[in-house]
Amino acid sequence: MSKKAKLIIDNKDYEFPILGGSVGPDVVDISKLYSSTGNFTFDPGFTSTASCESSITYIDGEKGECFYRGYPMDELANKSSFLEVAYLLWNGELPTKEEWFEYSEAIKTHTMVHEQMKKFFDGFRRGSHPMAILTSVVAALSAFYPDSIDVNDLQQRQISARRMIAKVPTLAAMAYKYSIGQPFIYPDNSLDYTENFLQMVFAVPAEKYKVNKVFAKALDKIFILHADHEQNASTSTVRLAASSGVNPFASISTGFTSLWGPLHGGANEAALNMLLEIGDVKKIPEYIKRAKDKDDPFKLMGFGHRVYKNYDPRAKVMQKTCHEVLEEVGKKDDKILQVAIELEKIALQDEYFVEKKLYPNIDFYSGITLNAMGFPSTMFTALFAVARTAGWIAHWKEMYLDTKNRIGRPRQLYMGEKPRPFTELKDRN
Repeated sequence: MSKKAKLIIDNKDYEFPILGGSVGPDVVDISKLYSSTGNFTFDPGFTSTASCESSITYIDGEKGECFYRGYPMDELANKSSFLEVAYLLWNGELPTKEEWFEYSEAIKTHTMVHEQMKKFFDGFRRGSHPMAILTSVVAALSAFYPDSIDVNDLQQRQISARRMIAKVPTLAAMAYKYSIGQPFIYPDNSLDYTENFLQMVFAVPAEKYKVNKVFAKALDKIFILHADHEQNASTSTVRLAASSGVNPFASISTGFTSLWGPLHGGANEAALNMLLEIGDVKKIPEYIKRAKDKDDPFKLMGFGHRVYKNYDPRAKVMQKTCHEVLEEVGKKDDKILQVAIELEKIALQDEYFVEKKLYPNIDFYSGITLNAMGFPSTMFTALFAVARTAGWIAHWKEMYLDTKNRIGRPRQLYMGEKPRPFTELKDRN
C-alpha cells in the first residue's frame, strides 16, 4: 500500500503521495499542492525540496558518504581516472575496454578550440580573473560550434557534451595564460587528460616541459572529487537554465557563473586566503576566539558543509593527497600546512566546533594542495569548474530524458504593496 501524507488547511484534509527513492529519505509529492489547495510551500534555499528525480549522485550527509552512480566517490578517486568518471556520470555505467578506447579517443579529437577564439580573449583586460573570462568564452562556444546545439537531437547532445569535456580544460588554461601574459599552449594528445591540462597551464614555448606525475595524479583526484555533488547551487542553475531549452553551451556557462561565488566554488580560494591571513600556529587561538564571537565578521573558511553533518569524505582523500604533493615539492614542514593541521585538530576536539558539526571540508585542503602545485588562488575556481563540467553535462542530459521535466518556475511569498490606484504625476504632491 502506498504511503500518504495528510495536510490540514482550514480544517480541510488533503492527501499527497509519499515517494521513495532507491536510497535516502522519502519525499512528499506536493506537485499538485497549489491546484488542490491554492497554497504554496515556503522553503528558502530549497533545503527541503527535491526539484527533480536523479540517478547520478547520492550523498548521505549524516554518514559522510557520497556515491557516483552507486560507486563510493572516494574509491573512484583512488582507483579510477577523471575521464572514466566523466564517462560514468554521462552513461550510468563504467566503460568496457572497447567503449573506453572509443570515448577517450573521441575526447582527444575535440581538445583544440576554434583558432578564431584566440581573438575573443583579446577583448579582456590582461590580469582578468580566469572565471570572468571562462563564463564568457564557454557561452561563446555556441557561436563556434552551431552544429551541436540542437537539444532535441540525441547525437548533437552527445557531441556537445564531449566537446565541453575536451575543450573546457583548454579554455581554462588559455584564460590563465592570458591573465599572466604568456602565449597559449596547444593541447598535446599524446598525454592523458590531466597531464595535458598541466602542460597547457605550465609549459612555455622556450623550454621543454615534463609533467610531474605526482601533480598529475593529485589533480586527477581533485577533478574526481569535484566532478559532481547532487543538486548544489551551480548544478541547479544549469538545470534551471536548460529547462528553457537553451543551447548546451549557454546552459553550462550559467554553472560557471554560479560556481564563482565564495560560498560555492570560490570556497577553496577563501580557505587558503584565511590560512595565509592566520600565518602562524601561535595566532590560531586569536582567530578561534574571533570565529566564536557572533559580533565578529571573521569566519573560519573550509569548515562545515551545507549537506555533510559528518567529516567530508572528500576531505579525507584530499588530506593524504595534500601531504603527497607537499612532500614532492619539499614543503612537508610548510607553515601554512601546520596552521591547517592545528586548526583541524581543534575543530575535531573543541566543543564549539563539535557541537555545531563544523568538520573540515574539501576546500580546507584543496587550496593548500593546488597552491603547492603552482596554481594561483585565482585559478582554484576555474579548476573546480573543469571538473564540475562532467557533472553539469550529466544532469543536463538527465533533465532532457526526464518525461516529467518542465520549465523551472519557483514561486514566491509576496510581501510587497497590495494593489493600489495609479495617480498621474500632475496630481501628486
